[in-house]
Amino acid sequence: SGDVGSGKSTLALIMADLFMPEQGTCSRENVERIMLSFQFPEFHITGLTVADECASWNLTSDDVLALADLHIPEKTSPLSLSRGELKRFHLACVLSRQYDLLLLDEPFSSLDCREKERLCSQISSRKAGITILFTHEQTFFPRVDHIWEIVGGTLVDCGNMPYALSCWQHA
Repeated sequence: SGDVGSGKSTLALIMADLFMPEQGTCSRENVERIMLSFQFPEFHITGLTVADECASWNLTSDDVLALADLHIPEKTSPLSLSRGELKRFHLACVLSRQYDLLLLDEPFSSLDCREKERLCSQISSRKAGITILFTHEQTFFPRVDHIWEIVGGTLVDCGNMPYALSCWQHA
């Protein structure tokens, strides 16, 4: 958690090993498969059609569209979808795969309340790996074990739930 511009996305990039920290360190143990899902799903799209995009993830479009609760033809261009539909589609691709470390940068952006609840359920049902959310969301959350926030450029450990809620400045 943290204010706009506090460094949440930069921290996600550092954790994904895409940026080097200017100071301090970031280390991972027993983490081989990492996925960073950016706030804007357009950054991830490589297929010209929904079917092509699913194939690029080695997934079937039937499974992805069912998970995203989308009823669209496979020949649809992903970039012709609304921002919310594209976000659902992209997150369905992401959540259909297994990662040791899943970093979700603003996963709730562009989603309505119903879709935020569905996403929380999907994230909470992940059986393996670590999922870290970088978010401004203050209402909808998957099952959360721990909260950190960035305050004045410093990563502050608020602690384990439910105690963390009493220390969380952005609640």
